[in-house]
Amino acid sequence: MAFILSIETATKVCSVAVHYNGKIVSLVQNFSEKSHAERVHALIQNVLKESHIELSDIKAVAISAGPGSYTGLRIASSLAKGLCFALQIPLIAVDTLQSMAKAIAIDGFFSCPMIDARRNEVYCAIYNATNELILANEAKIIDKDSFSDLLESNKMIFFGDGSTKCKDIILHPNAFFLDIIHPNATQIGQIAYQKFVENKIEDLAYFEPHYLKEFYTTSKILDF
Repeated sequence: MAFILSIETATKVCSVAVHYNGKIVSLVQNFSEKSHAERVHALIQNVLKESHIELSDIKAVAISAGPGSYTGLRIASSLAKGLCFALQIPLIAVDTLQSMAKAIAIDGFFSCPMIDARRNEVYCAIYNATNELILANEAKIIDKDSFSDLLESNKMIFFGDGSTKCKDIILHPNAFFLDIIHPNATQIGQIAYQKFVENKIEDLAYFEPHYLKEFYTTSKILDF
């Protein structure tokens, strides 16, 4: 029997959820871009209040582990590590793209969650209708031939904030686009519960989010 607190900060949406044995109890979200660091603590307080539990009732903290926004991932990672250390509970990391794919389960379709990685590049992966990985995470530059081999024999749903800019590039008749799906702590908690049961937890001292690409600051770019 376990309450799990899940935190999702990988993209523009910040969401926090409480699950009990893998079932959603409460979810709160904030859609204000670049305010995760300011809002996430309040969201945690709100979701605990709505769930009628205390922080001490939490048995694990789950986070969206990336890929996604460097800053957003760092916020969740640092906060979750602090909570886990203070409460002496495990940290569970869930792949962001896998959690997005879990929200789309349509027989006969592959799902391709996409997170915007600037210009024509996206972080993406491909899953089947049972959330099994077909094509591993990658930072991919999208052109008219992207996924053409898979699209020849499979219908695919593209979604996430990275898919919007791909609508006019990927024009294959087997490609379908959805605008309403974004990373959400609901799916994080569902996947995390199974990991909790299987004791698939992270080492607090060494865990790092899965960025896929190296982070460059302005000073680093100009350092030559």
